[in-house]
Amino acid sequence: MRNNFEFTKRKTFLRTHLQIIIAVSQLISDVALTGSSRFQESLSIINNFANSDKTMKSTGFPSEVKGLTKRIRTVLMATAQMREHERDPEMLLDLQYSLARSYASTPELRRTWLDSMARAHLKNGDLSEAAMCHVHVAALIAEYLHRKKLFPSGLSAFKKVTVNIDEEAAMKEDVGMQDVYYTEEVLVEHLEVCVDALWKAERYELITHIAKLLVPVYERRHEYEKLSRLYETLHRAYNKIMEVIQSGRRMLGTFFRVAFYGQGKFGNFLKIVKIIQDSNKVNPKELDSRFAYIQVTFVKPFFEEKEEPEKKTDFEKNHNIKHFVFETPYTLSGKKHGGVEEQCKRRTVLLTSSSFPYVKKRVEVVGEKQAELKPVDVAIDEMKARTAELTKLCSSLEVDMIQLQLKLQGCVSVQVNAGPMAYARAFLDDNKTNQFGSKKVKELRDVFRRFVEACSIALDINERLIKEDQFEYHEGLKSNFKEMVKELSDIIHEQVNLPACLPNPNPERMTFTLTLPPA
Repeated sequence: MRNNFEFTKRKTFLRTHLQIIIAVSQLISDVALTGSSRFQESLSIINNFANSDKTMKSTGFPSEVKGLTKRIRTVLMATAQMREHERDPEMLLDLQYSLARSYASTPELRRTWLDSMARAHLKNGDLSEAAMCHVHVAALIAEYLHRKKLFPSGLSAFKKVTVNIDEEAAMKEDVGMQDVYYTEEVLVEHLEVCVDALWKAERYELITHIAKLLVPVYERRHEYEKLSRLYETLHRAYNKIMEVIQSGRRMLGTFFRVAFYGQGKFGNFLKIVKIIQDSNKVNPKELDSRFAYIQVTFVKPFFEEKEEPEKKTDFEKNHNIKHFVFETPYTLSGKKHGGVEEQCKRRTVLLTSSSFPYVKKRVEVVGEKQAELKPVDVAIDEMKARTAELTKLCSSLEVDMIQLQLKLQGCVSVQVNAGPMAYARAFLDDNKTNQFGSKKVKELRDVFRRFVEACSIALDINERLIKEDQFEYHEGLKSNFKEMVKELSDIIHEQVNLPACLPNPNPERMTFTLTLPPA
């Protein structure tokens, strides 16, 4: 430390400071030095030596040493907390993340903790989060090289992989960074790790963005074997994408909002923890102060209507997302559920501080918006959802016949107090227009028009898919559909044109059309 201080003409020993912090962080990143009394004593001895050095008393050396030992103790305290929570993987990773974030300006230190987090995620089987840690490390190195004009791309090249990548822009360039030996070769090695990690996480769509960074380097170096392997990986990735789109068998994430209430501690006192069973608003003043409360609510990714057409695949609907939604049913009478004419629901949209997937699984909720849906709004919402589900099934490359028939049965079966016709009876009748507003009634009629069209297409597809043993079942669906359309026609006093009821010159194509009058 003293030699480095003299070398800088008694200004700083930043290089040694960084080297020591990096070395200590690497030693304790796996909870190795935690709680060592001798290590703490050695820090005190270093401070004493610095304060007793007469030749340095009039310089900033003692305060520099004090700052270094204080920073080391901060790291040690954080790792002591890690030891306390080593059986709680989520808390452990949160603590590691806090250290990684505190070193955002120093690439090598941040990299140390991101690498440690990646190892922990792999150990826990959290492959998407591990992949994101590797991507952040690669982006950090790329940005460093880009600023040094040693690589053509920086953070911007990774934004299609994760929108969280801007975190790496906090890196600072200082004299101590001359000891960080990042080269193009180091970056290439990390990019190759990213490709492997994204494959294991089944995030096949992202591999191409990493490959775009590797290909120019391989080509310039004439590394044709690596190019061949990379293109083979891309070929397999695109095949996998087609496979999972057709099968729908890929788990990209399930999301829950977890809320904690009360002054109680969770720890080992599990008997004082109570689970709040519903998703209703919680008034902390009404809770028993002796207990700790936890509320777990299933949430789904949320998109504005203008965004939905852009989200065509399950991957697009589950990647780079930070808005989530859940709904709470209620009635004005106080009951949770009631008839369609009294059923309301509260839609809550949450905003998280970072997008999923992220370098950790727990992300803070930083915003919340609520909308109250009246009964007619609930009807519109439910009918839109049914129509969207049918349309999605019908537009699949390989239609899942079982799912299609299940949805069809729920849509066209004539039920007295439930299903689509319950909404039609409750809200589309002439005398209901004034009660619910002509604009809302018109919107619901438009939704029913699209719903009937979707059912027609679904029946057409089902007819072409079924074998002889399901012919009778299909005829039942057709019969129910005709009854549903007839009743809908009676409710709105409009003649419905059913070409399928007449001799059809093209029996392979069956169409139903419904013309609704303006509200």
